[in-house]
Amino acid sequence: MRRPHRVSQALSCRVGCDTVQTPDAGCPRAAGSAGVLLPPLWIRFSLGNTPAPLPERPGLSLLVAVVTPRAGGRSLRAHGGEGGASARSPPAPAGSRLIRIIYAAVSITCKFMRIYLHTDEAGQEWVAFKMAERGGRGSGGHGSLDKSITLPPDEIFRNLENAKRFAIDIGGSLTKLAYYSTVQHKVARVRSFDHSGKDIENEPLYEITVQEEITARLHFIKFENTYIETCLDFIKDHLVNTETKVIKATGGGAYKFKDLIEKKLGLKVDKEDVMTCLIKGCNFVLRNIPHEVFAYQKDSDTEFRFQTNDPNIFPYLLVNIGSGVSIVKVETEDKFEWIGGSSIGGGTFWGLGALLTKTKKFDELLQLASKGQHTNVDMLVKDVYGGAYQTLGLSGNLIASSFGKSTTADKEFSKEDMAKSLLHMISNDIGQLACLYAKLHNLEKIYFGGFFIRGHPVTMRTITYSINFFSKFDMLEMDRLERPLVNLPLLKDPSTYIPDTVDLTDDAMARKYWLTCFEEALDGVAKRAAASQPDSMDALERAEKFRQKYWNKLQTLRQQPFAYGTLTVRSLLDTREHCLNEFNFPDPYSKIKQKENGIALKCFHSVIESLDSLDWEERQFALVKGLLAGNVFDWGAKAVSDVLESEPQFGFEEAKSKLQERPWLQDSYNQWLERLKEGPPHKCALIFADNSGIDIILGVFPFVRELLSRGTEVILACNSGPALNDVTYSESLIVTERIAAMDPIIQSALKEEKLLLVQTGSSSPCLDLSRLDKGLAVLVRERKTDLVIIEGMGRAIHTNYYAAFKCESLKLAVIKNSWLADRLGGKIFSVIFKYEVPCQ
Repeated sequence: MRRPHRVSQALSCRVGCDTVQTPDAGCPRAAGSAGVLLPPLWIRFSLGNTPAPLPERPGLSLLVAVVTPRAGGRSLRAHGGEGGASARSPPAPAGSRLIRIIYAAVSITCKFMRIYLHTDEAGQEWVAFKMAERGGRGSGGHGSLDKSITLPPDEIFRNLENAKRFAIDIGGSLTKLAYYSTVQHKVARVRSFDHSGKDIENEPLYEITVQEEITARLHFIKFENTYIETCLDFIKDHLVNTETKVIKATGGGAYKFKDLIEKKLGLKVDKEDVMTCLIKGCNFVLRNIPHEVFAYQKDSDTEFRFQTNDPNIFPYLLVNIGSGVSIVKVETEDKFEWIGGSSIGGGTFWGLGALLTKTKKFDELLQLASKGQHTNVDMLVKDVYGGAYQTLGLSGNLIASSFGKSTTADKEFSKEDMAKSLLHMISNDIGQLACLYAKLHNLEKIYFGGFFIRGHPVTMRTITYSINFFSKFDMLEMDRLERPLVNLPLLKDPSTYIPDTVDLTDDAMARKYWLTCFEEALDGVAKRAAASQPDSMDALERAEKFRQKYWNKLQTLRQQPFAYGTLTVRSLLDTREHCLNEFNFPDPYSKIKQKENGIALKCFHSVIESLDSLDWEERQFALVKGLLAGNVFDWGAKAVSDVLESEPQFGFEEAKSKLQERPWLQDSYNQWLERLKEGPPHKCALIFADNSGIDIILGVFPFVRELLSRGTEVILACNSGPALNDVTYSESLIVTERIAAMDPIIQSALKEEKLLLVQTGSSSPCLDLSRLDKGLAVLVRERKTDLVIIEGMGRAIHTNYYAAFKCESLKLAVIKNSWLADRLGGKIFSVIFKYEVPCQ
């Protein structure tokens, strides 16, 4: 008997239960159920010591049913076997409860069980176990029962009720479904208060609201063809707001399942040529999606080399490995030719593997193969020659004959060894075939694709093992960005630009450290997220879901560093932000930023007065030191967040005292000072701002003010969306407005459009200069920008440390991580000040 997916911890205090039959009202049909519903069985839970037995219900068998509590609530648990159940409840005070619906396996005579909680007018609590018998529509033996029960459509087909358009690709083994829907999610908004004529001493700087926003989302789902009818039933039941009467379909199954799709969904199937779809999709990925294409190099220090986007993708050979193998020569966007293929592909591995091992599931076969040793089954060159075959230059470890030892060895071979041998045999065949076709057509680039390749490093080893997480269902969701993203025009060579400083997939020591670092910080992030929404009833629950999801991703990356593409500090930070947004924590640091912006603004005038009292050279150093001190205030750095939480009075002057004395770890300050003395003013400076509060108000704006005084225009670029305590574009507008009211230089520059505020198009603590808002890029060109200033550890060290520009650049940061500082040869709060001039 199968167990439910989630079972709470065992409880000790028992309660009695009585059983009655009630009408069917209030219990909807179980989603996806194809059987006839039985009347619901209600169990009343009441305090007591002796559990009462259930009445006999022939042919029914109950598994554990769980009602999981919220904080301060109770948990009800029913246990049962054939025709009986008992109940338990801890002696906790009653409170609100969260009911988890559980798909559970029951006896062969029953197909679905769902669990409901009901409180009657007298306050009595009832739990209903509602069941559907086998033998109804779509049933047909135990296999049908298993498929129906293990399918989790509620979790897979998300936002289906708002789906607008559909497309489906049905191959020989797998179905790939894509649909476009609208979704609601929470976004943080800031709005300036009208302070005119008011005493604002104790008023907040601006209003923070969390609003619902509708956006477009693409959903991608993959599942085995054996589930297609059940999935179509579920889709049909949940199609509410679809705008189309047509579903685009491709693949062989578009013909095979055409009538079924049209009957189930009531949509007309519009078939598309499978090869055209494949090539257009491949071209799009190669041109637009970074880190989706990689080269695999067996046994090298870095087995996977992820590629950046290359505009020059043609010509290439595409080897698509599904159930069989298709080989296509692609010359231009619209010119391609099918030049060969093979019937020996993924379906062959699956089929022969099932015959050899009696294992029917593809993922289980791969799991067996990952544990196997093919040399126990395969005959190697050294088994034939006693070593390498020097005459032909063949290594002794090459396979001479797949399964060759099975003809001579008088023993049973393990399933693992046979699966590994089979995988090597098929992969070697495909690899050699692709190589021969590439040579025949003079093609230097070969791209392998298809489910047999995706995420299966065992396969890639023999075609050229880290991801290997193949399940019945794969999900991917992509939100639409409303504004296009482009390269920064000032990059010296966009085609070779790599934003990340360290590839953690290359560096095992760094990878181990940073994964541990993010794990240790996770509880604090979850706590901060929950605290940011004190009025939300389910904030703690959502924060725990966020914590668990991100924790699981970190564990996956420990085992499989390439699971989500190139692993970097940036990807770890961005993934964390994505997870926070998924569970509706759009801006956990909004209140902190609001408070720190208000405090810093009160100090702005005195800081400016102090700077203006210095002579020119002293002022330049004070400005740089202030910029660096402001960068200390980073809630993403544990060493800093610990100080800020334990020492509320820690401020601007205290941060200055933390800075490393000169000479700094990277120190080009003298060259920068000389450039200011001897060179003409820059035409326009592009500044990428980092943190809110002291950083932008007391660090960045005095620096901006000095540049404006020299006659240099300034473009101040801030994040489009929130990340940690980084300043956002909308927050910067309010802050700038308040500063302009205090400072005539800033006010005049805004009025004359010599100070321009723009958004970066990013919601990351790091900075990818190949993915910037198009409006920013246009402005950079129009203003003839000749100086780029990047501040902050995330933007100037984790990313862009080695970025090369066509113009002068300044990279400033304070290292707020002891391990990183030690690696770079410094100590915590060491300073990076890199002034770089492009080679003429």
